[in-house]
Amino acid sequence: MNKGHEIARGKTKVLYEQPGQPDVLIVKQSDSISAGDGAKRDEIPGKGRFAAQTTARVFRLLNLCGLPTHYLSGGEDDDDNEMLVRRCNMIALEVVVRGVAAGSLIKRNPGLQRGALLIPRMVEFFLKDDANHDPLIDPDSIVKKGMANPAEIGAMSEIARLTFEILAHAWRKRDTLLVDLKVEFGRITSGENKGGLVIADVIDNDSWRIWPQGREDLMLDKQLYRNLESVTPQDLERVKEAYEKVADRVGDFPQMRPGMVAVLSDGPENREAQDRVVAALGAFGIPTVRRVASAVRTPGFALQLAQQLDATFARLLFVAVGADGVLRGLLEHASTNPVIDGNDRPEDVALRCAKALALEDTVLFGRTLLVQTNGRSAVMQADASVNSAPGTNATLA
Repeated sequence: MNKGHEIARGKTKVLYEQPGQPDVLIVKQSDSISAGDGAKRDEIPGKGRFAAQTTARVFRLLNLCGLPTHYLSGGEDDDDNEMLVRRCNMIALEVVVRGVAAGSLIKRNPGLQRGALLIPRMVEFFLKDDANHDPLIDPDSIVKKGMANPAEIGAMSEIARLTFEILAHAWRKRDTLLVDLKVEFGRITSGENKGGLVIADVIDNDSWRIWPQGREDLMLDKQLYRNLESVTPQDLERVKEAYEKVADRVGDFPQMRPGMVAVLSDGPENREAQDRVVAALGAFGIPTVRRVASAVRTPGFALQLAQQLDATFARLLFVAVGADGVLRGLLEHASTNPVIDGNDRPEDVALRCAKALALEDTVLFGRTLLVQTNGRSAVMQADASVNSAPGTNATLA
């Protein structure tokens, strides 16, 4: 890429201006690897390439799921380990989500069993301060320092948790346990959504712990390097091989698995209800095919349609729209694919379809999580609005 002035340099990456685009930066990953806040440092030829690939693929997945990130493009092609991102004012915090007890959490909590699953997930904030070894910081102290307000702290916690769950789903599909994850946030400096929070910096193999088959001894992450008491060329080659494996396995994270929902209307009188279901499915990006048949008036045609659709699509769900449930019953006994009642609230029908298809599709899994989170947020906001109305004097029973 044609780079402008260097504006910042970290332990493993360099940021440059993008000529002619003041709102865009170029992030170049280096071949450096470090531990102990920079006390131990080495060069691994090719690491920058794997880091750029991993970061780009993770961010593309998060973008497809609907999470806010600074990532625009690059990182995977012949671009010298560089990617384009929206310019942000970074918040000097590391947000760590923990799904399994490991690392510094065990040191701080010796009574906690190593490897124990953490439900609900634990979210911690650490101040980015190498001189003081990135100390743990509580939300009240973050507010007092003026680094973020309570609403931003809540948003960072929720977005980080969603990011963890999405990546944990992707790794589970590859028989690998995501143990913990570190993300960073920034505020967009200009343009659309100026001041808005986004996931920024990088998410690469230095950002998480991953244990294939749930076994710590098979780890493929940066902890391999951290654990080295002395570093030999053979050690660095093993670390490089692990980073290459991770970049390769992350390669298909952003890919959606083709799935289809056939929305069948029981006669023309249910067409409007059918259209509402199709529109709700569209909010998840789920492809649909819509057909009209009648279990009573054209039973042979309805059976033929079911057989044709079964033979056409590898991953298929049926939604039967008809108040008396006759068409749904016919489809249940004619098809080996799941049949969902299409007479509930369209948004609920779409959510059931999304959950079923999300079992094998991380993008759809992430979109489902986001819809559920937004739904909960809407309820909480409505409750806050009701209880802040003038003259309200409600008490909790």
